[in-house]
Amino acid sequence: MFMRFATLATAITFALPATAQERDIDQLFELLMLPEIVDIMREEGASYGETIGQDLFAGEPSAEWSATVDTIYNYDVMVALVREDFGTSLEGGDLAPMIEFFGSEQGQKIVGLEVSGRRALLDDAVEEASKEAALIAQDQMDARYLLVGEFIETNNLIETNVAGALNSNLAFFNGLVAGNAFQGALTEEQILTDVWGQEAEIRDSTSEWIYSFLYMAYAPLDDADLQAYIAFSETEAGEHINRAMFESFDRLFTQISWSLGRAAANEMTSQEL
Repeated sequence: MFMRFATLATAITFALPATAQERDIDQLFELLMLPEIVDIMREEGASYGETIGQDLFAGEPSAEWSATVDTIYNYDVMVALVREDFGTSLEGGDLAPMIEFFGSEQGQKIVGLEVSGRRALLDDAVEEASKEAALIAQDQMDARYLLVGEFIETNNLIETNVAGALNSNLAFFNGLVAGNAFQGALTEEQILTDVWGQEAEIRDSTSEWIYSFLYMAYAPLDDADLQAYIAFSETEAGEHINRAMFESFDRLFTQISWSLGRAAANEMTSQEL
C-alpha cells in the first residue's frame, strides 16, 4: 500500500502544471545553454579524474577508478542539480529583463560564443594558444583586452571563481579524510591551512584562465555588443543572474569534489593492500 501511495503521489506531483515563473526559469536555463555547459564540465571532469590518478596514486589508476569518475560526473544528475539550484536562486526575481537580454539575437550570440569557446578549450593546444594571445594583448594594452577586463571586474569573476576553487579543494580534502586516506594524521586546521596556502596560486591561474578564455571567446563580438553586456551586468537583473549562475554550480562542484576525494581515498587504500 505504501509503495502504491508513493507512486501515486509522485504521479500527481508531476502532473501539476508548471507556474509561469518555473516556465521562465526553464526558458532561461535553455537560453543560457546550461545543459551544454554541464556537458563540457563533464568532459573536463573526465580529464581531471585522470590528473588525480596520476598525482595521487602509486600505480596506474584502476579500471574501477575510471568507472567511478564516470559515475561521479553523471550528466543527468549534474543537470538536475544545477537546474534545482538555478531555480532556487532565481525564485521570486524579475526574470523578464533576463529573458529579454539573453533571448535577443545579441544575447544568444554572446552565450553561443561563451559555450563554443569553453568547448574549444578542451583541446590543450587551443588553451595554450589562448593564453599566449591574452599575454600579448596584455603587454600591448590592447583595447579589447581592457574591455574584457572591465567585464570581468563588473561581474567579480575572479573573486567568485577563486572562492569556488578554494571551496572545491576543501571539499576534496574532506573527502580524502572521510575515506581515511591520511589515517587520521591530518587535522581540520592543517587542511584549512593547506587549502588557504593555495590561494595565491589559484588566484594567478584563475585570472590567467578567465582573461584568456573570454578574450578568445569574445573576439568575434563588436565592442558595442560587449559594452551592452557590461551595461546589462551592472543592472539589478544582471547582478541577479550572475549570482544565480555561481550559486547554481556551487553545490555541484562541492559535491563532486567531495565524492572525488572519497573515491580517491578508496583507490589509495586498495593500492596499498
